[in-house]
Amino acid sequence: MALLITDECISCNACEIECPNDAIYNPGDPWILGGEEHPALSDEHTYIAYDKCTECVGYYDEPQCIPACPSDAIIMDPDRVETKEQLIAKKEYLDKVGR
Repeated sequence: MALLITDECISCNACEIECPNDAIYNPGDPWILGGEEHPALSDEHTYIAYDKCTECVGYYDEPQCIPACPSDAIIMDPDRVETKEQLIAKKEYLDKVGR
């Protein structure tokens, strides 16, 4: 399950610093995967590019962005449920193509 940043976000970037997958972007900024640029997923607040979010699987036991967020704006995305195996496969893909 990828993580989601809600409207409570104050765009302080505390979460961005913690992300090992470089999956967190500033509002309006395009996100990049394997050198390919994709349109921003939010123009209103910091956002997580779900194709890059592994919930820190392969790096840490728990997602690092959630405790870093001072406004408690990061939640599990109920629309993007993934198994641990899928998250590991995603990390391996990111390792191969680049973040």
